[in-house]
Amino acid sequence: MPMITLRALEPDDLEFLYALENDRDVWGVSDTLAPVSRHALREYLLHATEDFHVVRQLRLVITAEIGSPAVGVIDLFDYDPLHQRAGVGITILANERRHGYARQALDLLQKYAREVLRLHQLYATVGGDNKGSMKLFRAAGFRRVGTRQAWLRTAAGWQDAVEWQCLLRFPATTSK
Repeated sequence: MPMITLRALEPDDLEFLYALENDRDVWGVSDTLAPVSRHALREYLLHATEDFHVVRQLRLVITAEIGSPAVGVIDLFDYDPLHQRAGVGITILANERRHGYARQALDLLQKYAREVLRLHQLYATVGGDNKGSMKLFRAAGFRRVGTRQAWLRTAAGWQDAVEWQCLLRFPATTSK
């Protein structure tokens, strides 16, 4: 299995993002209902490298090797500076799944979130039928902390959302 890298978005990622964002198979997990235009993605790429603490989100490109084509993205979103937490989302291209890229990317992101961004915790919401993602988050040290009943509307009907949480460091102890 090749070692993956995480890198910032580049203007050259336009066609990759266009294919990824317009893949109807992942719309259900990204709360997307309509195609995304190249124009909208060009505008997004112009601002994608703004400071995480200002825009409260970060998208990194997953590559199998330095200089190789992108295989997916991993996102931090919904950053809460007071509570030092953020949500995590991962999307791997359909033909690149089941190679361990998501697990390696999640490991790297957890380390970055803890050591560089100094976050206290990460969380993820996973569709109840997405066994692969649940296995991924469990293997990465996330704990299943709850289920929201009939939370996600899909083409097949309503689906539960499973909530996952990972504490990146232990809370400080207070002396009595």
